[in-house]
Amino acid sequence: MRLLSCALLLGLSLPASALDLGDAYALALRNDPTFHAAIAERDAGLENRAIGRAGLLPNLSYRYNSARNDSEVTQTNQFGDNTSQRDYRSYSSTLTLQQPLFDWAAWADYRQGVAKALLADERFRGQSQALAVRLFGAYSDALFANEQIALAQAQRRAYAEQLKLNERLIKGGEGTRTDVLETRARYELAQAQEIEASDNLDAALRSLQSIIGEPLEVADLAPLAGHFRVQPLQPARFDAWRDLAVANNAELASQRHALDAADQAIERQRAGHLPSLSAYASKGRSSSSSESSYNQRYDTDTIGIQLSMPLFAGGGVSASTRQATAQRDNVRYQLDGQIAETLNELRKQFNLCTSSTAKVRAYELAVDSASELITATRKSVAGGERVNLDVLNAEQQLYSARRDLAQARYDYMRAWLQVRYLAGTLEASDLQQLNNYFVSRGDLASNAAR
Repeated sequence: MRLLSCALLLGLSLPASALDLGDAYALALRNDPTFHAAIAERDAGLENRAIGRAGLLPNLSYRYNSARNDSEVTQTNQFGDNTSQRDYRSYSSTLTLQQPLFDWAAWADYRQGVAKALLADERFRGQSQALAVRLFGAYSDALFANEQIALAQAQRRAYAEQLKLNERLIKGGEGTRTDVLETRARYELAQAQEIEASDNLDAALRSLQSIIGEPLEVADLAPLAGHFRVQPLQPARFDAWRDLAVANNAELASQRHALDAADQAIERQRAGHLPSLSAYASKGRSSSSSESSYNQRYDTDTIGIQLSMPLFAGGGVSASTRQATAQRDNVRYQLDGQIAETLNELRKQFNLCTSSTAKVRAYELAVDSASELITATRKSVAGGERVNLDVLNAEQQLYSARRDLAQARYDYMRAWLQVRYLAGTLEASDLQQLNNYFVSRGDLASNAAR
């Protein structure tokens, strides 16, 4: 609910300038079918508490019976049989109140219901956090694919210019046919990469549309800002994040509640060997309810206790208890495996975050170096020290560096979000913090004005 409240503060309307992460998250809360399915699942799971509690509360029931009877009565005496016909109406009305005093099965059902309700609540918390992760994944995939299209187009334009230069040199008697073929091959490859990036963009946009429930184009998204600074994780030590994950991860918390529910299932089966005691009170009224009470009316008030003691059930109780124990052990081992898997993934994302500062900086330097390399290589070709293939390789190196830089930036933001998701601390405000890496509405407005 804190996630929902924070997101609603970000606004629910689709902006005319750009759909930033806050707006997209607000729309996802309103329209994402997976999230609404999680709400329904949570609401259904919370009812387990009331269902379990019902077995401990008083039970009030009413029974009424009314019938028309056609009876033939034969009486035997010393003079023989005397037969008479009776055509009469009968009825019975009973109001019964019953209160369990000792019922171990009902008590286990109640505690199991509480555990299942807590499980449903934790699962919903996990689904709420997963929504933010899914949303950012689709949002960043669309922007990354769009950047790849732009890079492929720029690369294709550069190769087209190089191809024109090669053809001019051939006409002047200075170039070679090999240079033209090499450049044309790189040009066609850039076209293929552009087509592939366009397909990736279409898939990412469709995925994002299914989450936010609104049609959109990539131009509707806020692009990544030019300035990008990796923020160090706080806390900086992995041990702190590990402790947070063990204590707060929603999936692990739901698994623990599932283990509690499995423990109560064992107690529920063990109750088959235990007695149950209840108090009851009833008020009944009947008229001609049987042949022995023909033409008689009874008003009866009853109060008492009822003891039920199981003696032998063919071994079914013991077998059911062993089955429930094995199922509990299965849940416990699943929890152990989930803890190990979660901590391994947390370590992976933590390492990716901590190494991103050096990685992004290295790719930025690689882009600068590759740009200078192209200029230097072109001059060397003009001086006869390099050949056309060296220029093409330098161009390829530049665009590969730009692609890797964009990938490293998005990988860092995904890892930053994943660390908080795995630690169970992810909130809507974290999306707003990531929003600072994208062009704001004010920047878009000022750019449009210029």
